[in-house]
Amino acid sequence: MACSAKLRPQDTPLDRARYVHEHLAPNLFRSVAGPETTEPSAVAWRLAPQPFPLAPKTVERLRVIGADLLKLYRAANRAYFMSVRGTAPAFIHEYLDIGKPEHIVRLQRQNRFKSEIPTLLRPDIILTEDGMIASELDSIPGGMGFVGAMGAVYCELGFDQVGEYDGMVRGFARMAQSLAGKEQPTVAIVVSPESEDYRSEMSWLSQALRTSGLAHAVTLHPEDVFFTEEALVVDTPEGRRTVDVLYRNFELFDLLNIPKQELMLYAARHKRVVMTPPPKAFLEEKLIFALLHNTSLRGLWRTELGDEVFERLLALMPQTWVLDPRPLPPQAVIDGLAVDGREIREWSALYGLSKSERQYVVKPSGFSELAWGSRGVYIADDLTRDEWMAVIDGGLATFDKTPQILQQYHKARRVRSDYLDVPSGSIRTLDGRVRLCPYYFVVGDESVLGGVLATVVPANKRLIHGMSEAVMAPCMEDASGY
Repeated sequence: MACSAKLRPQDTPLDRARYVHEHLAPNLFRSVAGPETTEPSAVAWRLAPQPFPLAPKTVERLRVIGADLLKLYRAANRAYFMSVRGTAPAFIHEYLDIGKPEHIVRLQRQNRFKSEIPTLLRPDIILTEDGMIASELDSIPGGMGFVGAMGAVYCELGFDQVGEYDGMVRGFARMAQSLAGKEQPTVAIVVSPESEDYRSEMSWLSQALRTSGLAHAVTLHPEDVFFTEEALVVDTPEGRRTVDVLYRNFELFDLLNIPKQELMLYAARHKRVVMTPPPKAFLEEKLIFALLHNTSLRGLWRTELGDEVFERLLALMPQTWVLDPRPLPPQAVIDGLAVDGREIREWSALYGLSKSERQYVVKPSGFSELAWGSRGVYIADDLTRDEWMAVIDGGLATFDKTPQILQQYHKARRVRSDYLDVPSGSIRTLDGRVRLCPYYFVVGDESVLGGVLATVVPANKRLIHGMSEAVMAPCMEDASGY
């Protein structure tokens, strides 16, 4: 698919960057930029004159990653239920259930949702000198709306993109059509108060879905969902409609604060609506990385994934450990963790590491308000020795409530990205490091790449995330790209 370009080939990068700045959807970014922003199209980051360039081999690798991650989610789902039944090691479900109240555990084990997995997958991919590392997995990601909106504007400048300019809209629509089993499903995108920052971009997405003619969609507050004896219904610009697919843009740790959550879950349990992602908190845990690397589970993973996919995922996902304070038997060591080549059996052995030896990150595994974005993340070599010891001890202390993970830190490679410097009205170049966020929509047995968001931060920043100093743009395929 294509859209008509509005600028001429001879227009300069400055012309293009100004066009992007002036033509983004009004008010789309206001909640991200903050209340002090008054300009309708203002954004809280830097805009590039063109999409971020990726080499063809990088794009192909991203497509393979999508298929592999779909298999991983399905394998992790099966492994959890095998563990519950006693046909796989008990520690799998024990780890994945830690810190969750009984109502969440009961919910995620219900037969109605047993085979279901998230249908929108987004890893955080760090480009390193050696390849790619997936530092995170997210099944309720932000960014769909502004990737879609930016894609539409860059298309008007004549730029193709990975997934095509409307890949986010078509990908979401195909996902919903597959779930609902109909060509024009009604989709309710329910955004909770805790997720309020995403409301503007999700409203853009639902409007784009309606305009495309592929779905009847609306973004709404939980209290705007109504329940009848037969169905969930919502008011749309086209009138009141029965909901086919409910997109859950709220976190399960916040479930009891969501108005009408009981009605939404009742409708999902009784097959009156399809809820995606399904209410399965264990599939949102970062400690799945640790389970993948656990050597005692390699036979299980190879059986579930196949040798090639398993090896690719091992290389993609950094070595990860659960900060588990329970004492080990005398003959045991912490699997795969070593200091100066020596296997260790106590976390305190990490206390004395020098800064150069501390190539680790500590962060919450999941089911916590601190487990998304960059909140609760500590990079070990940024800390003093006392701070490093306190982070380890703090992670061990929260094990029963919010398990923390220790993960190998991989430094992102250097990249360069042009951007519009608004105060000076000129194009400048940022020397930085990049994170790629590909968005995969699950359509049956296929993982469809709808688009890729690049976030380039200054090279001196250790955590790569959306910030005022970052250049953020969709990606395009280019022979000279990264």
